[in-house]
Amino acid sequence: MEWPWLFLYLSLHITGCQKTPPIFQTPPRIIALNNSTMELVCALKSEQFTQSGIYWYRWSTEIQDFQYVLFSNVFQKHTITNNIDKDRFNVSKGSSRHTYTLKIRKLQPLDAGTYYCAVSHSSELLFGNGTELSVVDSLPSTEKPTEKTPSSVKPLGCKTSSITPAKMRGSSCSSFILAPLVACAVILLLSLVAAIRRFQRLRRRLRLHFKKQVLK
Repeated sequence: MEWPWLFLYLSLHITGCQKTPPIFQTPPRIIALNNSTMELVCALKSEQFTQSGIYWYRWSTEIQDFQYVLFSNVFQKHTITNNIDKDRFNVSKGSSRHTYTLKIRKLQPLDAGTYYCAVSHSSELLFGNGTELSVVDSLPSTEKPTEKTPSSVKPLGCKTSSITPAKMRGSSCSSFILAPLVACAVILLLSLVAAIRRFQRLRRRLRLHFKKQVLK
């Protein structure tokens, strides 16, 4: 990187970051189609910054370096660098007195990069926050995924195998069957124990009865 661009880089990332920038750019990022038209806005907080004109620079994604794009003075006359297509780049003043719009026609991949507008104030350049431009052949899809209609749940059925135990937090259809079965088994076991005890008591009584009959 040559020394003039190194100075520009340091001014942008160090000096500009130490002060509240008087310039605001919108939008912060643009994704545009190849061969389309793009516009980005540079808004100034005060009209005093426009007296010396508006500068535009670009951090080129292709060559990884800063490039001077153009300069627009108060009379809307442009000074464009030789490596920029003059027919495709243009700056116009917006409806607001402090707003300027950079328009690029017939976008090309080499136009990709981060664009900065700047003004000269007190012997230094004040930069905006930058607008990142990406030039693509097709825009990313913005369609929402199709939502599936939830199937009806059978209140008494047990064939909802798609509902996993993890989703039901440990409970499943089998638990509704297991609980009554366990209860029935406990009741049967208790009834059996009671029946066995009654049988043993009856057996003892019969033995005593036979012994008494024999002794007579």
